[in-house]
Amino acid sequence: MSSLNNYLAIYFTYFAGLVCAIFPLPTMLNAFRPDWMILIIFYWVLALPHRVSIGHAFILGVVFDLLLGSTLGMHALLFSLLAYIVITNYQLFRYFTLVQTTLLVGLFSLLSKLALYLMASSLQDIILHTSYFWSVFTSMLIWPWFFLFLRFIRHRFKVV
Repeated sequence: MSSLNNYLAIYFTYFAGLVCAIFPLPTMLNAFRPDWMILIIFYWVLALPHRVSIGHAFILGVVFDLLLGSTLGMHALLFSLLAYIVITNYQLFRYFTLVQTTLLVGLFSLLSKLALYLMASSLQDIILHTSYFWSVFTSMLIWPWFFLFLRFIRHRFKVV
């Protein structure tokens, strides 16, 4: 029963991240929407690499692609790659300070934005606007508080 409660807390954060990612915002603020799913996947894979795996990231990416109506597999590939990088280096990343992990989150967010643009531009003609990258800065800005909030959730619900 304890294992089920652990997974419920994790899945609830996945669900909340999906809702935050598709929640309608005014047009002016939509470019500033943080990359919620990258933040959530990064945290849970870093905190619990034995419980949250590449498979979780892949399924979450497929669901995210279905919700956004994007090309199926684009986010699944990116989330899986992110999870793989974090899982293979989690012992190193755990010793990073909060400032260093904030920069790492920014790097992952920027690389995922570039990869999504390259994949989408190979399928159709799209124009790259500078506002496309504003979410990288907001993701970095909220990461310290988001990290502390998810840590609180993990300790409160005894997710191990």
